[in-house]
Amino acid sequence: MKLTSCLLTSVLLLGAYSLSAQNNLQKITDFRKANEQEIIGEYLKLVAIPDETNDSVNIRLNASYIKDMLIKRGVKAELWSTAESNPVVFGEVNVPGATKTIIFYAHYDGQPVNPKQWAPGLKPFEPVFITAPVEQGGHIVNYKQGDSIDPTWRLSGRASADDKAGVMCIINAYDALIKSKIKPGCNIKFFFEGEEEKGSPRLAEIFRKYKSRLNSDLWVICDGPRHASGKKSIMFGVRGDVNLWLTVYGPKRPLHSGNYGNWAPNPGLMLAQLLAGMKDDKGHVNVKGFYDDVLPLSKSEKEALSKVPPIEPGLKKELGIAEPEGGSRPLVEAFMLPTLNINGMASGNVGAQAANVIPTKAEAVLDLRLVLGNDMDRQIAKVTEHIKAQGYFITDKEPTDEERAKYDKIIKITHDAGYNAQRTPMDLPIAQSVVKAIQSTVNYPVVLVPSGGGSLPLFIFEKELGAKVITVPLVNYDNNQHAENENVKISFLWEGIETIAAVMQMK
Repeated sequence: MKLTSCLLTSVLLLGAYSLSAQNNLQKITDFRKANEQEIIGEYLKLVAIPDETNDSVNIRLNASYIKDMLIKRGVKAELWSTAESNPVVFGEVNVPGATKTIIFYAHYDGQPVNPKQWAPGLKPFEPVFITAPVEQGGHIVNYKQGDSIDPTWRLSGRASADDKAGVMCIINAYDALIKSKIKPGCNIKFFFEGEEEKGSPRLAEIFRKYKSRLNSDLWVICDGPRHASGKKSIMFGVRGDVNLWLTVYGPKRPLHSGNYGNWAPNPGLMLAQLLAGMKDDKGHVNVKGFYDDVLPLSKSEKEALSKVPPIEPGLKKELGIAEPEGGSRPLVEAFMLPTLNINGMASGNVGAQAANVIPTKAEAVLDLRLVLGNDMDRQIAKVTEHIKAQGYFITDKEPTDEERAKYDKIIKITHDAGYNAQRTPMDLPIAQSVVKAIQSTVNYPVVLVPSGGGSLPLFIFEKELGAKVITVPLVNYDNNQHAENENVKISFLWEGIETIAAVMQMK
């Protein structure tokens, strides 16, 4: 009898929660619809501020603008920094009676841009609406302020998706709650970083300096794309990342390819041969021990992977890929493995600038994505030893004349700061509360992924703060982040506001 009574009580409480969540979701939606013009107008101005991560002057303009966005909404906000760091925008709201604190993170800096690579009419820091991605035949909308905004449109501009969208959704979610007279269920802190796109080299310093202000029960990271199916998703981990810069040396000056061909070593060919030997034709990395320290997935993580909707056939068609690396392996399973990717290669010139020469050097940038169990320094050492085994003398500076005379194969290797992977247990109670909150906003199962394919410095959050971290991606998967013609789908911004508002109501 007692069991039946308890079960009935639980059902009634769950029903009351669901009804309350739906009522509040409708209020958030109504607020957004009534304020679309103001929300988009403010966002257009934010996207228009150049935000390349090394442009310190404009980075500070971004930080000041975001700080003012918070202050305008009644949030106590300030700028944090250490020597030479880009500012962190921090805000804080204490909610009477709240027992938990959630910190919402996004970054406002963006990747470097080459405006010449953008489609005609599109400029990185002059945001415009487009009907669809330009690669799919989309065109610019003749939009005037006050016109109706079609949710299927895209907003084009650098960082429109990665990751000013996160900033915009977090701030407007809070605004929607307060102005809809919905009390947040937790204390809220805002943390907007300005150095993520260069590897967050000073984030640990910021954490140490302001540690007493960063107590929390959970960090919610709003970065990256939702699942390619378009469904809302939650990621419980991210890969780590480190870049290696490789330079192979040839003659000290460019040489005529006829007069010196078949005699002077060509660094372009040498580098191509070296890189080609690092992976087989199925994408398996040939570097000794590359996969040895990968930690296996737990039972619950494997179960979550099995429920992720398949999207590979559509992606293959969209991207023009006949056979992916790994064959029939699902994309999400590939996220669980470390990678060795060639970001770019250069040696001599091509196209109209091509000349019949043997170049002096060849360069490449390798991107190593790390999973749980990998250590960044160990992974670098494995690749370095592989290169050494191919007969290369390794240095971290320009070779001397003595070294050139002594070694026939010379390579310079350097790397950035980098960071390791991070993963939060999927059964963590507060993480499950986030799942419940986001699930209340949709009528399909939210996609749960043990780890995403991208990288964020969440390892530093755990190491410096002992923090619990999960990622709630908000934007469309086909947003061209880090590339030309970056865009965000308007409907995903609206849904992002609803998603974060639901999380902010957690108790």
